[in-house]
Amino acid sequence: MTAISSAAKTRIVLACLLLTVPALAREPLTDAQVRDAIIKDSVAAYLATGHPCACPYNVARNGSSCGGRSAYIRPGGAAPLCYPKDVSDGMVADWRRSHQ
Repeated sequence: MTAISSAAKTRIVLACLLLTVPALAREPLTDAQVRDAIIKDSVAAYLATGHPCACPYNVARNGSSCGGRSAYIRPGGAAPLCYPKDVSDGMVADWRRSHQ
């Protein structure tokens, strides 16, 4: 087994750092992408309660479409965000502040 020189170790570390720079320099998310993230979080939070029908487009345990049985449609109770129109500009701004 050969020993790695100090200079070689430095080059390896620098190469690894250079490979991670593109991941750190990501483009900021668009408002549409942020809205999608907020919707996914909202639906996931509802589904985590054990109820399968957050939104009309979700699928019930029996495989049928949730449709009018969804929490989104039913008055009162939970109000998951299901569509981009449900996410206000203020919600987008709050999400950006909390995910910097």
